[in-house]
Amino acid sequence: MLQAQVRSQIEESMAVKQRLLEDDALLQQVESLVMACLASLRRGGKIIFAGNGGSFADAQHLSAEFTSRFAFDRAPLASIALGTNNSAISAIGNDYGYEQVFARELLAVAKPEDVFIAISTSGNSVNVIVAVEQALQVGVKTIVLTGQTGGKLKGLCECVCVPSAETARIQECHILLGHILCGLVEEQFFSKQVK
Repeated sequence: MLQAQVRSQIEESMAVKQRLLEDDALLQQVESLVMACLASLRRGGKIIFAGNGGSFADAQHLSAEFTSRFAFDRAPLASIALGTNNSAISAIGNDYGYEQVFARELLAVAKPEDVFIAISTSGNSVNVIVAVEQALQVGVKTIVLTGQTGGKLKGLCECVCVPSAETARIQECHILLGHILCGLVEEQFFSKQVK
Protein backbone atom coordinates (compact mmCIF):
# COMPACT_ATOMS: atom_id res chain seq x y z
CA MET A 1 0.00 0.00 0.00
CA LEU A 2 1.64 3.18 1.19
CA GLN A 3 4.64 1.53 2.80
CA ALA A 4 6.77 1.96 -0.34
CA GLN A 5 6.00 5.68 -0.36
CA VAL A 6 6.82 5.96 3.34
CA ARG A 7 10.13 4.18 2.72
CA SER A 8 10.85 6.47 -0.25
CA GLN A 9 10.26 9.60 1.84
CA ILE A 10 12.58 8.34 4.57
CA GLU A 11 15.24 7.45 1.99
CA GLU A 12 14.98 10.93 0.43
CA SER A 13 15.38 12.53 3.85
CA MET A 14 18.40 10.36 4.62
CA ALA A 15 19.98 11.18 1.26
CA VAL A 16 19.83 14.92 1.95
CA LYS A 17 21.31 14.41 5.40
CA GLN A 18 24.08 12.30 3.86
CA ARG A 19 24.88 15.21 1.53
CA LEU A 20 25.06 17.48 4.60
CA LEU A 21 27.45 15.06 6.24
CA GLU A 22 29.72 15.00 3.18
CA ASP A 23 29.85 18.81 2.80
CA ASP A 24 32.89 19.93 4.80
CA ALA A 25 32.30 23.60 3.97
CA LEU A 26 28.75 23.41 5.33
CA LEU A 27 29.95 21.63 8.47
CA GLN A 28 32.51 24.41 8.95
CA GLN A 29 29.71 26.99 8.60
CA VAL A 30 27.75 25.25 11.34
CA GLU A 31 30.83 25.21 13.58
CA SER A 32 31.32 28.93 12.90
CA LEU A 33 27.67 29.56 13.78
CA VAL A 34 28.13 27.71 17.09
CA MET A 35 31.19 29.84 17.86
CA ALA A 36 29.37 33.07 16.93
CA CYS A 37 26.46 32.19 19.22
CA LEU A 38 28.82 31.33 22.07
CA ALA A 39 30.71 34.61 21.65
CA SER A 40 27.44 36.54 21.58
CA LEU A 41 26.04 34.91 24.71
CA ARG A 42 29.34 35.31 26.58
CA ARG A 43 29.31 39.06 25.96
CA GLY A 44 25.69 39.45 27.03
CA GLY A 45 24.09 39.16 23.60
CA LYS A 46 21.16 37.08 22.48
CA ILE A 47 20.23 34.79 19.63
CA ILE A 48 17.43 36.22 17.47
CA PHE A 49 15.46 33.98 15.10
CA ALA A 50 12.94 34.77 12.35
CA GLY A 51 11.10 32.91 9.61
CA ASN A 52 7.72 32.52 7.90
CA GLY A 53 5.25 29.64 8.11
CA GLY A 54 7.04 26.39 8.91
CA SER A 55 10.26 28.35 9.30
CA PHE A 56 8.48 30.58 11.84
CA ALA A 57 7.58 27.45 13.80
CA ASP A 58 11.23 26.35 13.54
CA ALA A 59 12.38 29.80 14.76
CA GLN A 60 10.12 29.54 17.82
CA HIS A 61 11.18 25.94 18.45
CA LEU A 62 14.89 26.70 18.36
CA SER A 63 14.56 29.86 20.44
CA ALA A 64 12.67 27.83 23.06
CA GLU A 65 15.53 25.31 23.19
CA PHE A 66 17.84 28.16 24.23
CA THR A 67 15.55 29.78 26.79
CA SER A 68 14.32 26.52 28.34
CA ARG A 69 16.73 23.59 28.03
CA PHE A 70 17.99 21.24 25.39
CA ALA A 71 19.89 18.23 26.76
CA PHE A 72 20.18 19.06 30.47
CA ASP A 73 18.87 21.44 33.13
CA ARG A 74 20.74 24.74 33.18
CA ALA A 75 20.20 28.50 33.30
CA PRO A 76 18.30 29.98 30.35
CA LEU A 77 20.21 31.39 27.38
CA ALA A 78 19.00 34.67 25.88
CA SER A 79 17.01 34.12 22.69
CA ILE A 80 13.89 35.46 21.01
CA ALA A 81 11.88 34.67 17.90
CA LEU A 82 10.66 37.71 15.98
CA GLY A 83 6.98 37.76 15.09
CA THR A 84 5.56 36.19 18.23
CA ASN A 85 3.78 39.37 19.38
CA ASN A 86 0.56 39.30 17.35
CA SER A 87 -0.33 42.90 18.17
CA ALA A 88 3.07 44.15 17.02
CA ILE A 89 2.87 42.13 13.79
CA SER A 90 -0.62 43.48 13.12
CA ALA A 91 0.41 47.07 13.85
CA ILE A 92 3.66 46.94 11.88
CA GLY A 93 1.99 45.15 8.97
CA ASN A 94 -0.81 47.71 8.89
CA ASP A 95 1.33 50.82 9.37
CA TYR A 96 4.51 49.89 7.48
CA GLY A 97 3.68 46.84 5.35
CA TYR A 98 4.17 43.13 5.92
CA GLU A 99 7.70 43.26 4.51
CA GLN A 100 8.68 45.28 7.63
CA VAL A 101 7.25 42.97 10.32
CA PHE A 102 10.57 41.39 11.28
CA ALA A 103 12.87 44.32 10.47
CA ARG A 104 11.05 46.81 12.66
CA GLU A 105 10.87 44.42 15.60
CA LEU A 106 14.55 43.55 15.11
CA LEU A 107 15.47 47.24 15.13
CA ALA A 108 13.73 47.59 18.50
CA VAL A 109 15.59 44.74 20.20
CA ALA A 110 18.86 44.00 18.36
CA LYS A 111 22.30 45.06 19.53
CA PRO A 112 25.64 44.56 17.76
CA GLU A 113 26.58 41.78 20.20
CA ASP A 114 23.60 39.67 19.11
CA VAL A 115 23.38 36.95 16.44
CA PHE A 116 20.47 36.93 13.97
CA ILE A 117 19.54 33.56 12.47
CA ALA A 118 17.01 33.94 9.67
CA ILE A 119 15.29 30.84 8.33
CA SER A 120 13.92 30.75 4.77
CA THR A 121 13.68 27.59 2.68
CA SER A 122 13.63 29.61 -0.56
CA GLY A 123 15.88 32.48 0.47
CA ASN A 124 13.40 34.80 -1.25
CA SER A 125 11.00 35.85 1.53
CA VAL A 126 10.82 39.64 1.29
CA ASN A 127 10.24 40.25 5.00
CA VAL A 128 13.22 38.04 5.86
CA ILE A 129 15.40 39.83 3.29
CA VAL A 130 14.42 43.22 4.75
CA ALA A 131 15.18 41.93 8.28
CA VAL A 132 18.59 40.65 7.18
CA GLU A 133 19.38 44.04 5.65
CA GLN A 134 18.29 45.73 8.89
CA ALA A 135 20.40 43.39 11.01
CA LEU A 136 23.46 44.10 8.89
CA GLN A 137 22.89 47.85 9.28
CA VAL A 138 22.74 47.43 13.06
CA GLY A 139 25.98 45.42 12.94
CA VAL A 140 24.46 42.13 14.06
CA LYS A 141 26.19 38.90 12.98
CA THR A 142 23.67 37.45 10.52
CA ILE A 143 23.36 33.92 9.19
CA VAL A 144 20.57 32.43 7.09
CA LEU A 145 19.46 28.80 7.06
CA THR A 146 18.09 28.26 3.58
CA GLY A 147 17.76 25.79 0.71
CA GLN A 148 19.94 24.67 -2.15
CA THR A 149 20.37 27.96 -4.02
CA GLY A 150 20.18 30.43 -1.14
CA GLY A 151 17.83 32.55 -3.23
CA LYS A 152 18.13 36.33 -3.02
CA LEU A 153 19.64 36.06 0.46
CA LYS A 154 22.75 34.29 -0.87
CA GLY A 155 24.50 37.53 -1.78
CA LEU A 156 23.53 39.44 1.37
CA CYS A 157 25.12 37.45 4.17
CA GLU A 158 26.43 34.03 5.12
CA CYS A 159 23.99 31.31 4.10
CA VAL A 160 23.94 27.71 5.27
CA CYS A 161 22.36 26.13 2.18
CA VAL A 162 20.75 22.73 2.64
CA PRO A 163 21.45 20.71 -0.54
CA SER A 164 17.83 20.21 -1.56
CA ALA A 165 15.12 22.10 -3.43
CA GLU A 166 12.28 20.31 -1.62
CA THR A 167 10.75 22.35 1.22
CA ALA A 168 10.08 19.39 3.53
CA ARG A 169 13.63 18.07 3.23
CA ILE A 170 15.08 21.56 3.79
CA GLN A 171 12.95 22.07 6.90
CA GLU A 172 13.97 18.68 8.29
CA CYS A 173 17.61 19.65 7.91
CA HIS A 174 17.04 23.09 9.42
CA ILE A 175 15.72 21.44 12.58
CA LEU A 176 18.61 18.95 12.56
CA LEU A 177 21.16 21.76 12.21
CA GLY A 178 19.28 23.83 14.79
CA HIS A 179 19.35 20.98 17.28
CA ILE A 180 23.07 20.53 16.67
CA LEU A 181 23.53 24.27 17.25
CA CYS A 182 21.51 24.23 20.48
CA GLY A 183 23.26 21.14 21.80
CA LEU A 184 26.79 22.35 21.09
CA VAL A 185 26.16 25.88 22.38
CA GLU A 186 24.58 24.50 25.55
CA GLU A 187 27.41 22.01 26.08
CA GLN A 188 30.17 24.56 25.49
CA PHE A 189 28.54 27.42 27.40
CA PHE A 190 27.93 25.25 30.46
CA SER A 191 31.00 23.00 30.05
CA LYS A 192 31.81 23.03 33.78
CA GLN A 193 28.24 22.00 34.56
CA VAL A 194 28.37 19.12 32.05
CA LYS A 195 31.54 17.54 33.49
